[in-house]
Amino acid sequence: MTSHDADRPDPVGTSRRSKITPEREQEFFDAVLEQIRSCGYDAVTMEGIAASTRCSKSTLYRQWKTKPQFVAAALRSRRRVRFADIDTGSLAEDLRQAAAAAGEEAGKDTGLLQALGHAVMEDPELKCALREALVEPEIATLRAILDRGVARGEVPAGHPALEYVLGAALRHAADAARPGGRAGRRGVPGPVRGGRGAAGARTPLRPRPPSTG
Repeated sequence: MTSHDADRPDPVGTSRRSKITPEREQEFFDAVLEQIRSCGYDAVTMEGIAASTRCSKSTLYRQWKTKPQFVAAALRSRRRVRFADIDTGSLAEDLRQAAAAAGEEAGKDTGLLQALGHAVMEDPELKCALREALVEPEIATLRAILDRGVARGEVPAGHPALEYVLGAALRHAADAARPGGRAGRRGVPGPVRGGRGAAGARTPLRPRPPSTG
């Protein structure tokens, strides 16, 4: 036990916490994520973050009990929905724009995932945070895009490619999260971009004309 252990609070949700503004809290989160990208998870320390953000280490421990909890909170703070504003009225165009949006940030996300490395696979809290921050929001918005296409009559409900695109997106995310894995350059799998059925099957996704009734 170090001399700073006494500064550490009880588990999150039951401890007293310092009064830190959201802006200041985001500074801490940005600092820890940037250091992970630059140096790797194992090299990041609470002392280093405290020094780079000009605060005391005890302040960080009062907010987050451990480094994994701190990093998990930082990952959750990045939770965003890149595809939320995409709604062109066309399933094909929505998917093209989603692919472009995913590609624009793929390098940044991949760098963070690779820097976390084996720590993500070995720490359940980090793994959960990573899924919540980077995977689940995009799967949910991608599902909404597909659902709108079904509602407009552009693709039959239950078409095998609908589940295929979601499964492929999850596989791309899982591959990126593995040490040595690579994120896909495009956020939408080829069978959907190309209008083909699941896994290249001979069941094309032929858009139906919008209903006039």
